[in-house]
Amino acid sequence: WSCDSSIILLQNAPLPCDILTLDAENINKLWRKKKLRAVGLKRAKVVVEMAQISVGVKQGENAARYEIQMLLEDYLRKSEQQKTILAILETLVIQIPNAEKLLAIKGVGILTAVSFMAEVGDISRFKSPKQIQKLAGYAITENSSGKHKGRTSISKRGRKRLRQALFQVIMPMIRSNSEFRDLHHYYTTRQKNALKGKQSVVALACKLIRVFWVILTKGVDYSSEKLVSDITREEIAA
Repeated sequence: WSCDSSIILLQNAPLPCDILTLDAENINKLWRKKKLRAVGLKRAKVVVEMAQISVGVKQGENAARYEIQMLLEDYLRKSEQQKTILAILETLVIQIPNAEKLLAIKGVGILTAVSFMAEVGDISRFKSPKQIQKLAGYAITENSSGKHKGRTSISKRGRKRLRQALFQVIMPMIRSNSEFRDLHHYYTTRQKNALKGKQSVVALACKLIRVFWVILTKGVDYSSEKLVSDITREEIAA
């Protein structure tokens, strides 16, 4: 709903009955006036067809329109504020040595880089990436007592925001970044010690921590070949 074509439609015809009044031809004219290329008359006709079978609001239509208008205005205002903040953050990030190299990794944006560095602080105080994993609550613990050996899990002791930022970036990276997608497939399908989906996500988050640490401390460029070395080693062993 947040794409340009939907915003334009909500501004001009927020309710199903408004869409029917406007009709497909006029909806398409609104989109063409804004020079939108991804939509056209065919999409407009689909919208009208859906409006015909929608229940919609039967009472308080004016109040509903006013509420949608206010929500849209608030959303667009916040979107512009977000763009301004991101621009400021970008100028600050590039002042940190080697930080711009993080943005060369497909799927890693300004918010991820800023969130990581804001939570970690001075990267030089960490002698190894394992210390950052512990800070993020990704240290592995075992729930055991006496002779009973329980299941292992992450500790979740540490900076929750850092752990969330890493988790949230890994999910889209599995879809858009070929190296992380290949590693996720490898971790979840390998013959020995195959991981479950969420376990693989945690493993990849720890892998990303190691990549960030090496780039920021050593000043090296991101290497997709080194990232998938786990897969290469198994292929050689086989």
